[in-house]
Amino acid sequence: MKSETIKISGVKSNPNNPRIIKDDNFKKLVNSIKEFPKMLNIRPIVVNDDMIVLGGNMRLKACKEAGLKEVPIIRAGDLTEDEQRQFIIKDNVSGGEWDWDMLVNDWDTEKLEEWGLDTWPEPLNEGISEPYSPPDDPFSDEGVGYKEQYGVIVKCTSEREQEQIFKRLSEEGFECKIVVT
Repeated sequence: MKSETIKISGVKSNPNNPRIIKDDNFKKLVNSIKEFPKMLNIRPIVVNDDMIVLGGNMRLKACKEAGLKEVPIIRAGDLTEDEQRQFIIKDNVSGGEWDWDMLVNDWDTEKLEEWGLDTWPEPLNEGISEPYSPPDDPFSDEGVGYKEQYGVIVKCTSEREQEQIFKRLSEEGFECKIVVT
């Protein structure tokens, strides 16, 4: 397949693409396109016969944000509808974030896993014959089973800030655990 360059207005975003890039990562993509637009020739946007994006939805959005008037594309007109859906997932397995609501509602979990996307784990209590007793520490991995928990992840700018927030939340009665990623 050969790439061609066309007006950006001729390419349509795919509303059924469950891949998104947010905030800083999107800004980085826009900047990388501004700084190195030749990369688009190496990795053009893939479209179907209707000029709807199959691969490069976020790149298209970033190209628009960067002010580009034209983009390189590859037409993948010989793909069946099922192959187009496969392409959307397989092309996006490695970067960005997933719109999990869209995946849950619009995609076949077995197909997603078959195409290489890690989806949802098996229920932890599947096959358990004894009643579940939660461990004393709700954050531990002890025991078998499932207990619905709710949590908040707070990003801290320093170890000191992390300790202060941990101390404050603990004093307010919240069960806390310090983690470093």
